[in-house]
Amino acid sequence: MNEVKEKSLEPSNSQEKFAENNKISFSVQGMTCATCVKNVERALKKLDGVKYVSVNLATEKAVLISQESIPMNKIKKAVSDVGYKVSEEMPTEDLIEKRFKESRKDMYISLAITIPLMVLMILNMSGLNIPFMLFIELIGGAATIFIPGRKTLKSAWIALSHLHTNMDTLVSLGAISAWATTVLAIIGLDILSFGTIASMLITLNLIGRYIEARMKHSASREIKLLLSMKVDKANVITDDGVVELPIDTVKIGDLILVRQGEKIPLDGTIVEGQASINESMISGEPLPVSKGEKDSVVSGTIVESGLLKIKVEKVGEDTFLNQMIKLVEEAQSSKVPIQALADRITLYFIPTVFSLAVLSGILWFFQYETFQPFLINASNIIPWVLTDAGPLSTAIFSFVATLVIACPCALGLATPMALVAASSVSAKKGLIIKNGEAIQTAKDIDTILMDKTGTLTKGQPSVIEHNLDDETFLIISEIEKNSTHPLAKAIVEYAHEHIKNQNIKIEEIEEITGKGIVGTYKNNKYYIGKPRDAKPYQEFMENAETVIEVSKNEKIVGYIRIADEIKSDAVEAIKQLKEMGMEPIMVTGDNEKTARAVAKKVGINKVFANISPQNKVEIVRKYQIEGKRVAMIGDGINDAAALKSSDMGIAIGNGTDLAIESADVIISQGEISKVIDAIKISEITFKKIKQNLFWAFFYNIIAIPLAMVGILHPAIAEIAMLFSSINVIYNSSRITKKL
Repeated sequence: MNEVKEKSLEPSNSQEKFAENNKISFSVQGMTCATCVKNVERALKKLDGVKYVSVNLATEKAVLISQESIPMNKIKKAVSDVGYKVSEEMPTEDLIEKRFKESRKDMYISLAITIPLMVLMILNMSGLNIPFMLFIELIGGAATIFIPGRKTLKSAWIALSHLHTNMDTLVSLGAISAWATTVLAIIGLDILSFGTIASMLITLNLIGRYIEARMKHSASREIKLLLSMKVDKANVITDDGVVELPIDTVKIGDLILVRQGEKIPLDGTIVEGQASINESMISGEPLPVSKGEKDSVVSGTIVESGLLKIKVEKVGEDTFLNQMIKLVEEAQSSKVPIQALADRITLYFIPTVFSLAVLSGILWFFQYETFQPFLINASNIIPWVLTDAGPLSTAIFSFVATLVIACPCALGLATPMALVAASSVSAKKGLIIKNGEAIQTAKDIDTILMDKTGTLTKGQPSVIEHNLDDETFLIISEIEKNSTHPLAKAIVEYAHEHIKNQNIKIEEIEEITGKGIVGTYKNNKYYIGKPRDAKPYQEFMENAETVIEVSKNEKIVGYIRIADEIKSDAVEAIKQLKEMGMEPIMVTGDNEKTARAVAKKVGINKVFANISPQNKVEIVRKYQIEGKRVAMIGDGINDAAALKSSDMGIAIGNGTDLAIESADVIISQGEISKVIDAIKISEITFKKIKQNLFWAFFYNIIAIPLAMVGILHPAIAEIAMLFSSINVIYNSSRITKKL
């Protein structure tokens, strides 16, 4: 069980323990739309003891948290009962790449068939007689439906065979019904042929599948970035000397050698040597950590200086880096569908439309003579109305027209077009919206978790004050030029900016790992490093500052105060977030003292310190289970899994590649106040999405009855759908005028 201590700046420090939960990650195969996701989540939530379920359509990954251990066979049965398949193996990059290429190929084939068919249909409707048009539609429609559209048909069959529907159900029924009119026309029935419309419906659906596959392909890049950090080989110490061996042949208990500049390949304990290790991927802190004998080290961290002999304690999937990969994979399943509102309506919309189409066909077939006078009167106003086609032909016309017109083109554009407009506005304000869900989610956020270094602070140590004369400072800066320590860089940069350069030659330079550096100038020995006695500098250290003491011939001559400065907009941003009813919480891998000092400066009252990447995810889950909508702001590799787990992940633009890839929103200039802009954009955009959805459904409410009574031609319906789509696009473009 992971234990996370919650440190509060209020007098009474409290401690919280997360309840013991069983977490299972797996893959769900066969889903094609958000309705599929809803059906899977609903089935899993019915299992006894389930507290949290999240299924991601884009990645096919699911995570389930329960109070009690649930056997995998029960999970598989619950999912299979609604028509899908569970696999304990997550989709590999090769499989995702393969599906992406297949979806692209299907789309290209469908477009190659449909575009010529549309041209011929327009020419034929204009009065130009196209020879063998019916056979062209028959072959073209069949080719589109049964070759590139085969997966749509399969998805529809799976849904229907398990007594539910999805968007593919309506598309498939509409396409097959439209194509069937061509078959009936060829065999002699006097009815209109809609074979081209069948191809158009399938093609629109395949374009959507291609976009979905691209999303899955993009989502796999976070894993690739983590995998790039892995080391393929290790220097193993044997009786015959140091031998370079493949990482998967190294066993627990082996001794490995890691030199300066190398990544530590496996988790273990130092048995010999001292080194300065860059552990920013764990803690997010820029300063390297000094480690020696009996200290633990983890895979993926870098030895910046020193030489280590390490006893291997974890290999394979148990290593820190592999656990991080697993965390990100699990976290990818924690998203809520962007079109939740549309999905809820669509759940009832599809069976309702099909029922209305069937009802329309039945009524026209059995009551044709009763309703025919209505068609005759309507034909005086509308030229394409069939007045004497007979019961069967009119029934088929009405049935097909109702199915075709209900295919939700405008509904499909309602959300994406609003997101495109919002993304454009966001970019102008220094926000990059990677995931459209963030725009819907931002307005509901009530808890904001944020990292310290690089998020609230600049992430770069700098000299804020010293009491040395210029000559002494210049001498020690020349000595520090020989060190790779980040604090040395801060000293050198300060000297470069504030002190006139002189020709100074330093001799006998020696860096003492974990302590400081020594150099000689004009027979005077200078030491720059940790204070001999920290008490005189206690006030500075409690204020999240690092103090470097300077000695000349073992006599203290002064000090340098170095700190990671707080960003200029941090205090005001925290204040505004509180005024908007949100609770800002610091979650950092840094020590408690430093975290509390920074939190106090910016106005944050609740702090989680000394937090590992795993614990950050647990903190996100904790608040989500409590019903909170959680945003996470971070910039380091150690924040990646938490960014993916949160309802909205926000990465600072100058952060690590993995953090940026894992986030939903990127603040390009690193200003935390931009979070407030994101929330305002969310509120306006979601309002536009709801307006778009209203007009999309309003179009169906008007058009479906017209199709049912036989006065709306499917081709005219396509034109009406175009105008409906234009209205959605125009309404979405107005977002730019509101912000």
